[in-house]
Amino acid sequence: MNEKLGGHLLADALALHGARRVFTVPGNSVLGMLDGLRDHDDVDVTVCRHEGGAAFMAETWGRLTREPGLCAVTRGPGATNASIGVLTAREEGTPLILLVGDVGSEAVGRDAFQEIDTASMFRPLAKWVARIPTVDRVPELVSRAFHVATSGRPGPVVLVVPENVQLTGSNAKLGARYHRVEARASESGLGAMRTLLESASSPLMILGGSSWSADACADIQAFAERFGLPVAVTFRRQDLIDNDHPHYVGTLGVGTDPALAERVRSADVLVMVGGQLGEVESAGYRLLSIPQTSHKLIHVAASAEEIGKIYQPDVAIVSSMAAFAAGARALAPVERSAEDVSSARAAFERFSVARDSNDDLNLAAVVQALPQVTASDAIITMGAGNYTHWLLRYYRYRYPGTLLAPIGAPMGYSTPAAIAAGLLHPDRDIVAFAGDGCFQMNGQELATAVQYGVRASFIVVNNGRLASVRMRQERLFPGRVIATDLVNPSFVDLAAAHGIPAASVTQTEAFADTFRALRSANEGPILLELHTNPETVSPDATMAELRAAAQQS
Repeated sequence: MNEKLGGHLLADALALHGARRVFTVPGNSVLGMLDGLRDHDDVDVTVCRHEGGAAFMAETWGRLTREPGLCAVTRGPGATNASIGVLTAREEGTPLILLVGDVGSEAVGRDAFQEIDTASMFRPLAKWVARIPTVDRVPELVSRAFHVATSGRPGPVVLVVPENVQLTGSNAKLGARYHRVEARASESGLGAMRTLLESASSPLMILGGSSWSADACADIQAFAERFGLPVAVTFRRQDLIDNDHPHYVGTLGVGTDPALAERVRSADVLVMVGGQLGEVESAGYRLLSIPQTSHKLIHVAASAEEIGKIYQPDVAIVSSMAAFAAGARALAPVERSAEDVSSARAAFERFSVARDSNDDLNLAAVVQALPQVTASDAIITMGAGNYTHWLLRYYRYRYPGTLLAPIGAPMGYSTPAAIAAGLLHPDRDIVAFAGDGCFQMNGQELATAVQYGVRASFIVVNNGRLASVRMRQERLFPGRVIATDLVNPSFVDLAAAHGIPAASVTQTEAFADTFRALRSANEGPILLELHTNPETVSPDATMAELRAAAQQS
């Protein structure tokens, strides 16, 4: 009498483990679980326009909440479309659970409609993949999915749910809600770190990785103050420390300040907290020797598998970021001259001054004007493209969770990310930046923003080019341009077709007033189209300058 269909049992399990929202593009293979979710008023179902957008929204939700973001898609094309979100979650260390409705068990291997080997496809991308073989195992495998997605270095899990499992009855018991398990820094590891820092003359701390809470960021900032450490961040991780803090000295990534790169080379102790010094941060692995650096290296990671992955540390600490930051803050402080920090900070301030521009619309000035039209805790989202260089160099991120910019730089991320952020934080300022190429990857999700009344500001930086590709093209093959020009629609008209207030901006001076006017006129989404000079490709160079340099080399 208490028997439940597998799809309903699955929905019950998701709700038990704390699900608040599921992003989906419905398909025939997920109807059982969707029908189960209909009975859960506490779990919102968000209908998206493309599975890639849905998966990006789930990844954003997981990143901001540090609980698994949930995405449900159908088999075959639904699963393949959603794979970009799984890849992004793996690179970011974001907890995510992708639920894929699949062909019935009796049809496996018979070339059923839209059949692919879903589990095999996702294994290289996900932290764990499982196909639920019988309805009675739904509670067990959903519980395991939540545990795996959040343990150690968080990441994506893919659960493949055959149609027959969703439509078969069961009396299986749900069990209890999952509990997050986190490693904690040992006293010996913290002590060894303190010993190295006590004798250091030019240390540098580098923050990166995922799963940072606001408390963890506050603790690590206090640790830097107590130990006199200059603090840099890895690629697209500027929001891990208040950029106005005197100990913040810049970012290692695309277009790194040469002075900061030299500081990394000359440091005697490097404290790498979360993340890795990967290809982007290390200038193609040229900044530090591999596997053993000439520095004393302290590496803190949430998972033992991350230790020694590239560089051999002198002190290895396996810990969640929160536990490590709290333990480091509690250590007896080390006295150090403030000169090292102030010198590094001064170099960062010099690098943050934009060079003069004769462009009608100066993107550096627009970025620096953002604090005038948004709150200090505004959430900025971005995908891929040269426009990101200005946002990463000239905008000051003040609080954790205010920069949503994947390290893999996938195009099309910013629009769905802004929608998920707006659904989670309806009272916050959400600003999504996208290039004209980047925006058109997921611009159809504007309809999702309208449907759910998301208060987000979409800014399309339009230069008529795939500029980041063109820039590298000119460096490698100067003057031999191919496949990087775009013929675009009017993004203002496109927004208007969705009922979204929009305007086009061609002059720097018009940006702030136009933004304010649109924002005050609508409580839902707005869109600004910024027309920029296609010849200005980075904060430091024009296309002509790049081409000339390439021809001379």
